[in-house]
Amino acid sequence: MNPKRILVVGAGHVGLYAALRLSKKLGPREAEVVVVDPQPHMTYQPFLPEAAAGSISPRHSVVPLRRELRRCTVLVGAVTKINHAARTALVQPIVGPTREIRYDHVVIAPGSVSRTLPIPGLHERGIGFKTIGEAIYLRNHVLDRLDVAAATPDLELRRRALTFVFVGGGYAGIEALAEMEDMTRDALRYYPELNPEDMRWVLVEATQRVLPEVDRDMGAYTVQQLLGRGMDIRLGTRLESCVDGVVQLSDGDSFPADTIVWTAGVKPSPMLDSTDFPRDERRRITCRPTLQVVDGDRVVAGAWSAGDCAAVPDLTKEPGNYCSPSAQHAVRQANRMADNIVNVIRGQEPVAYQHKHAGSVASLGLYKGVAQVYGIKMRGLPAWFMHRTYHMSRIPSLNRKVRVVADWTLAFFLKREVVALGQLHDPREEFAEASQPVSAR
Repeated sequence: MNPKRILVVGAGHVGLYAALRLSKKLGPREAEVVVVDPQPHMTYQPFLPEAAAGSISPRHSVVPLRRELRRCTVLVGAVTKINHAARTALVQPIVGPTREIRYDHVVIAPGSVSRTLPIPGLHERGIGFKTIGEAIYLRNHVLDRLDVAAATPDLELRRRALTFVFVGGGYAGIEALAEMEDMTRDALRYYPELNPEDMRWVLVEATQRVLPEVDRDMGAYTVQQLLGRGMDIRLGTRLESCVDGVVQLSDGDSFPADTIVWTAGVKPSPMLDSTDFPRDERRRITCRPTLQVVDGDRVVAGAWSAGDCAAVPDLTKEPGNYCSPSAQHAVRQANRMADNIVNVIRGQEPVAYQHKHAGSVASLGLYKGVAQVYGIKMRGLPAWFMHRTYHMSRIPSLNRKVRVVADWTLAFFLKREVVALGQLHDPREEFAEASQPVSAR
C-alpha cells in the first residue's frame, strides 16, 4: 500500500497538534505528513502579553517546528493556492521557485489575522498584537517612549509619549493593556524624571462590556480593577481616526498618542481566498462536527479544517451555534481531527467533535487575574495562579514547559528586565551609515 500524503497548511495550535498526533499514530508505511508554514515555529499566543511585559523570554513562547515534528516534513514557506479538485497545492518557499505538492488529505489551518477597519491613520500608526514580532516591538516601543518622555522638557511631547491607547476589550486587549501597564510601573523606578501619574492608559471598546467570554460580573470586576489602577476605560466608544497620531473617539474626545495598539478581533486568513473550499458568510470554511469540510450536504472528501478559520458546529449548544475561535477549542479539535483522519485512512468512520467550553482565564498583570472555569469564579491571586497553571499545561513540549516555569521562578527573586532593544527592528542602520562611501555621505 502506498502511503497517503497528508498536507497540513499552517502550524498554529491546530496544525502543530494535528501533525504531532498524526505522526505518532500513523507509521511511515501508512502516511507522510507535510507541514507548511511561513514561520519555523508555532507561537503560543496566550503568552504574548507576558512575553511583551518581560515575564517570560519571547523565545520560550514559541515552539520550534523541526524539534517537535521530527517525524514530519517541515517546509517553511507560504501556500499560495490550493486546487482541491486536483489535490494539489502551490507552495512558495522562502527562497526559490514555487513548488507543487500533491496530497491525499489536506488540513486547512492557516488561522486568522487581525480584523481591521478602514479607520484613517490606523495603517500608518497602529500596532497589532498577534505575533511574537509584534509583542517584542510593542515592548521596545513602550520602553522607548519612557526614554523619550524622560529626555524632553517639552510637556506636550512628554504627554504624547506617555499616552498608550489599546483598542479592543477582549482577552488580547485586556491582557496586553494590563501587563504593559504593570511593566511600565516597574520601569518607572529607574526614571526619577517621571511619575506614574504622568502616564495615561486608555482602553477603547465599542461594546458596553469587556471580556465577553465570561459573565458580566467578572467583566465588571475587571473594569473596576483597571479603573483602580488609574486607567481610562471607554466603553461603548469607537476609534474614529488616528491620523498623525491624534486619536479621535466617537464620544468626541481627541488627544495625541504615540502608541495605538489594535486588538479588536480577528478574521480568517486571506490565504483561503486562493482555495476552492466552500465558505460561509464570515469567510470561514464550512465544516461538519467531524471536522470534515462540507459543501452544503456533501462532504468534501480528503479536506479537513478546524480552529479560527473554520465554522465548526458546537454540539453542546442550540443548532446554529459554532465553536468560538479559542485555543481551548483549537487544540481539542486538532486531536479529534487527527484521530478522524486516521480512522478514514484505516477504513473506519470519523467521530463528531463535542466539547463544552470549560471557561476562561485572564491575567491582569503580576499576581492579578480573573478566571471562570466550570462555573467557578476566581479573582485576584487565585485567578492569576490558575491562569499560569492552565497555560503552562497547554504549551506544547516539556522543553517549553520547563523554560517557562524557570522564567517565572527567577522572576520571584530577580527584578523584571525593563530595557528596550529598539535596534532589533533595524539592526543594519548604524553599519549601513558607517560603511557608506564618503561621496554618498
